[in-house]
Formats: sequence, structure tokens, C-alpha cells
Amino acid sequence: MTVLYVILLAVVQGILEFLPVSSFGHLCILQNILGMEHETGVLLEAILHFGTLAAVILTFWKDISRLLLESLDMLMDTIGNLSLYIHNKRTGDRLRYAKIVSSTYKKFALLLLVSMIPTALLGYTARRLVVLAASSQLLPGAGILITGIVLLVVDLGRMGGKKAARDAGFGNAMWIGICQGLSVFPGLSRSGLTISAGLMSGFTRSFAVKYSYILSVPAIIGALAVELGQFSAPAMTVGLGFTFVLGMIVSAVVGYFTIRVLLRLVNRGRFRYFAYYCFIVGFAALIGNYVL
Repeated sequence: MTVLYVILLAVVQGILEFLPVSSFGHLCILQNILGMEHETGVLLEAILHFGTLAAVILTFWKDISRLLLESLDMLMDTIGNLSLYIHNKRTGDRLRYAKIVSSTYKKFALLLLVSMIPTALLGYTARRLVVLAASSQLLPGAGILITGIVLLVVDLGRMGGKKAARDAGFGNAMWIGICQGLSVFPGLSRSGLTISAGLMSGFTRSFAVKYSYILSVPAIIGALAVELGQFSAPAMTVGLGFTFVLGMIVSAVVGYFTIRVLLRLVNRGRFRYFAYYCFIVGFAALIGNYVL
């Protein structure tokens, strides 16, 4: 039965990860309904998210590979400038320094780096609270309701603008990173909060969506790295470990076949419909807590 449960959760993760409705919140609600314990922390959720990460990387591979190359180029320019600084200090020469942020992709990479700082700090410090929240019958539903409210406000306010990477500021990046850090709690949709934060910052819809999904790559890798220690937990067995890996593969396959369709839906669709869905699921989860 555990294998079937994990496959069910993997399918849900593969479909809902790319919608602003909190796949983590849905996983927690399902696990609570099915009576699955969180004896390994949130390792299963982290592994399932890692599966859908493959779909994100394949979809945005051109952007991600370009960002990696530009980041490496910036690192080399920084090292070169440091060497020039030391040389100029010693010799009195005035050799010119290389411009570090010399392209749109370099600016994009720097914005992502700034966003990762509050995400890492919030995610690491709140990890114990996240485990408690995931085990709660109420908090995932409440989190989904909050997500719905945010989406509805953004949609009714017709937020968004004309900003792309070149026009975005580091304050915008910090704000989006804080929202992603808060989304470690079940029910608070990572994509919903970060896309909304981008639109509130004046990003175009397409850039806000791209920023959100590419920003998820280091966040998911970091979350999995933090949770890997749970593989040595007393509740973890070899069979359960293989089941978790199977779930990761299923979520990757499902995510790969659904991401393009769902990204079109997020790019063009009205957020109010996702908000209405969040209200239905959130209230159902809260009511079910008292009925079931």
C-alpha cells in the first residue's frame, strides 16, 4: 500500500507543482487523509519536488545553461578584477577593470543569487516548524486559503508591468526570495507567491513565471540536501528508500509531460480561477478536519 500511496502522491506532485496552488499543501493533506506518518521529516516531499525539478531543467535548459555560463564568466571577471586591484596597488598602474554585469543574462543571474539568500535563510531556520506544520490537520488548508487570497488580490488588482531582467531591481529580487522562503510551509504555494511577488514588482507575466520556475532549481536542490540526512532515520528502510526513489521518477515523468501545457495555462490564465480552486480545497481541508 505504501508504494501505491507514494505513486499517487508523485502523480499529484507532477501535475500540481507547476500550478500556483501549492503541491506541498496537497501532499500534506493527502498524507494526513491516508494516515501516512512524517517519521522521515519532509524527505518524501523534497524527493518528489526533486523529480519535478527535472521537468523544469528540461523546459528551461537554454536559459539555465546560459545563466550558468554567464555566472561562471562573472566569477572569472571578479577574480580578474581582484588581481588587477592588487596589481594596481603595488605598481601604481591604472589598468581598467572588467565590467562584471555586462549582459541581460548576467543581471538575471545576479538577481537569482540575491533571491536565494533570504530563501536559504528562511528555509533553513524554519525546517523544524515545517515538519510540525506538515503533520498538522489545519495548517496546510489554511495555507492554501492564504495562497488563494494572494492570487485573487493580484488578479483583481491587474498587477504586472513591463519589467524584465534588465529593468528589475535587487529589492525586487529580495522580495521574491522572501516569498519563496515563506513557501516552505505547506499550503503556501511557491510558484503562486513568487509569481505574485514578481507581478507586484512590475514584472511581465512571462518573466515572472520564468523567474519563479528557474528560481525553484537551487531552492529544491537545497531543500533535498537539508533532508538527505533523514535517509539514516530509524523509520527509513531499504524498501522505503527505493519507494521514495520510485516516487521521484514518477513525479519526473508526469511533470515532464504536463509542464508545457500547465505553463501555458499559468502564463495566460486568470489567477482568480486558481484562487477559487484554492478556496474550495482550503475550506474542504478545514471542514474535513472536523468531520473525518
